[in-house]
Amino acid sequence: KVYTLPLLTISMGKGTGVVTSVPSDAPDDYVALKALKDKPDFAAKYDITPDMVEPFDVVPIISIEGYGDASAVFMCEKLKISSFNDKSKLAQAKDETYLKGFTIGVMTYGPHAGKKVSEAKQLIRDEMIAAGQAHLYFEPESKVVSRTNDECVVASTDQWYLAYGEDSWCSAVKKHVLDGETFDAFHESTLEKYEQSLNWLKEWACTRQFGLGTNLPWDKEWVIESLSDSTIYMSYYTIAHYLQGENNLNGDESLSPENIKVNDLTDDVFNFIYRKGFPLPSNTAIPSETLEKMKAEFRYWYPMDLRVSGKDLIPNHLTMALYNHAAIWEDEPELWPRGYYTNGFVMVDAEKMSKSKGNFLTLLETINMYSADATRFACADAGDSLDDANFERATANAAIVSLSNESAWIKENLIDADKSAMRSGESLGHMDKVFQNETNRLVKATEESFEGMMYKEGLNKGWFEMMIARNEYRAWCQDSGIAMHEGVVRHWVESLAIIICPICPHWSETLWKDLGKEGLAVRAPWPTVGEEDKFLSRQAKFLRDSLKSFRNSAGKAKKGWKEATILVADDYPQWKVDALLWMQSQYDAASGSFVPTFMKDLKTWSATNVTDKKQIKFVMQFVSFMKREVEDCGESGMDTKCPFDQMGILKESISYIKSQLNLEEVIVVQLDGCDLPVPDKVAQNVSPGKPTLWMR
Repeated sequence: KVYTLPLLTISMGKGTGVVTSVPSDAPDDYVALKALKDKPDFAAKYDITPDMVEPFDVVPIISIEGYGDASAVFMCEKLKISSFNDKSKLAQAKDETYLKGFTIGVMTYGPHAGKKVSEAKQLIRDEMIAAGQAHLYFEPESKVVSRTNDECVVASTDQWYLAYGEDSWCSAVKKHVLDGETFDAFHESTLEKYEQSLNWLKEWACTRQFGLGTNLPWDKEWVIESLSDSTIYMSYYTIAHYLQGENNLNGDESLSPENIKVNDLTDDVFNFIYRKGFPLPSNTAIPSETLEKMKAEFRYWYPMDLRVSGKDLIPNHLTMALYNHAAIWEDEPELWPRGYYTNGFVMVDAEKMSKSKGNFLTLLETINMYSADATRFACADAGDSLDDANFERATANAAIVSLSNESAWIKENLIDADKSAMRSGESLGHMDKVFQNETNRLVKATEESFEGMMYKEGLNKGWFEMMIARNEYRAWCQDSGIAMHEGVVRHWVESLAIIICPICPHWSETLWKDLGKEGLAVRAPWPTVGEEDKFLSRQAKFLRDSLKSFRNSAGKAKKGWKEATILVADDYPQWKVDALLWMQSQYDAASGSFVPTFMKDLKTWSATNVTDKKQIKFVMQFVSFMKREVEDCGESGMDTKCPFDQMGILKESISYIKSQLNLEEVIVVQLDGCDLPVPDKVAQNVSPGKPTLWMR
């Protein structure tokens, strides 16, 4: 006899609602069987008598390392599941047992005992189908609802499939995608999704019997569904202007620029245009000169370097496009897509866009509300990765103010200003060079961000950090009583106009015209700048970090403290010198990096060479910090003496420092040889590149 038992957690919307009970490895089945045994009233409710359940114990069929040979029993006891009402715990137990059972489970019963479940499952499936004991059955993973709010069901009908999972086809595409030289997904997480899709995508139902689309060439009753019918249409873009021309969406033959008729577009024509090794077709009225032009046009534009799309199309359309390019141009992998950039959905103020929430924005509405440039500014700031982009209205509003203020500042201080208000000439001071160097660094960094489709990062470098660099330079000049240098400021303004143009083109074009430049900013070449002077950047960082430290010290000063002294040291204590010399021995100048075992070797060296064991912790911290310094500024970061003139930089900037700290008098002295009674707890904080403000 085979008894049918009640299972309250089963989905009645799938199939017959009848399943095989496997209490050894299905937590729902185990809990149901246990309830029928332990609760007579519950069993009687469904007319289940003791003889239907009492004789049956859990029969082990799969062994899972760490879970035993009855994973459902193990998980239910581990999570203390006592009832089928513990739905969340049951779901957790089910997910874990099913996953572990499939991936690491081993069959312990039947003809396939000893085989992994993942291997045995396919074998048993094929054997049952061959014996006529089963047939293939497809169902959605969860409830599917159409746009008309109707529940969708799977019907058993004739269907054409594309076998995307075929080994050689899949292997060729995977090799192309996972090779950084042939394909760029722009983000590691995105590349992982393509790899997952290639592992998951198998047979795909590629046709339907209604709706818009292209008829299946060998079976006219079927129409190719949209995701399958649009996978190499970008190749059509390359010749569309010969066939349709402009303003001809309906494909009117009379409007064809080359007077090409549909009947002349034979398979031989397309083979000649798109494939190599095919002769000029003889079965068409299209002139050979026109065909040669179209072939050259396609070869000029292909391969497709970049396709921009949504992340929801990675597991279908975009992966299918890779497959179909590989199929059509099997002998020319150099014509396969070179890069896909995908983004998430758009939120407004960190909430999903919805008409019911009143936060639904169309592009036209947004442009009318904030202007095109402010809209583009906020879109660029919304995010770069697969995470949903967050369009913030506050950012768009702030962009209007920021763009307007910068236009006014540039006009007032450069375009309309009296030339005598700024310095000029070839002679540049230290801070002029720092500002110019920072501008060059940010031009390069912005270019790299844009090339990597990182527009939020590009906006940060090309706008926000450019503003910070100008503000620091302006503040230094004002507080020091020195006029800004016209050439340096102009270099910054002209660079800004170009590097922000991809995001705010209208603002850039207006500025470009105001600067008296010819042509359009959008057509101007990217600024040519020299390499960043990292030594100069290090000096700038020294002043910036020092001022931040001074502000912190001044903020902690007691009321009435008026005397302020900046203490400077050029030499490290001996234990730091020893650590730096060891670091130099571990550095490979050719590769610009430390040996791979650097941190491991540091522990060994510290244990052997540091006599005071309490000092080891400080050595480790110091070396870790200096390692980051070297990675940032190069080999000079390991110098045992400060490589630049700290005293000179601080003294040149003393007016700036006093103004920023709101102090009337500040002196700068060397710690070594200082006649002042500097407390030990203050002195020990002073080291090369890290001066200390001593207030009293």
